[in-house]
Amino acid sequence: MLFIGICGASGSGKTTLADELVRDMGAKSVVINQDAYYFDHPELTFEERTQLNYDEPGIFDHDLLYSDVCALLSGQPITRKAYDFSEHRRCDKEDLIYPADVLIVEGIHAFYDQRLRDKMFLKLYVNVDPDICLLRRISRDIKDRGRQIDNIANQYLSTVKPMYERYIRNYIHDADVVVMKGGKNTRIVPILAGYLQSTLQQNP
Repeated sequence: MLFIGICGASGSGKTTLADELVRDMGAKSVVINQDAYYFDHPELTFEERTQLNYDEPGIFDHDLLYSDVCALLSGQPITRKAYDFSEHRRCDKEDLIYPADVLIVEGIHAFYDQRLRDKMFLKLYVNVDPDICLLRRISRDIKDRGRQIDNIANQYLSTVKPMYERYIRNYIHDADVVVMKGGKNTRIVPILAGYLQSTLQQNP
């Protein structure tokens, strides 16, 4: 199994890159979104949950993500983790995720845990202009997560931008490959997919 990490700013196109790689490789693949591994906080009110910093590393259950990755790499299935962004609550599923030829973990702090980084065959950093990321984030949060523009703006200024400057932009130094223009980079995606496909064929 090839384990690939994809990191980058919120709205940079990490999920798109993962999906494009899976499509081009044509291999049996599993994509895990780090967003599904937010800690749950049932003890907090909804209003209190909205005030949490969802862009700092400690908001994620890195131990659980690492445990799930280790299980898949060892050939064991895991339960599917999920997160309800409208309620800010975990909503894990009962179905199982089974090991595949390729495992991709993508997220803003995908490179934060050194234990996870050390297991990655290839580390990709998606590098996109922050202004483009913000526009994409606004569109996504309104359409897919039921957010309002004033809430998006407040979160961006209070947590997203500061955490990007403090942590996320520095993950570029951990990457093996920097992908410019996001997940729809029509040149780099087939190159990466071809390399990964060739590696799989050499190591069946």
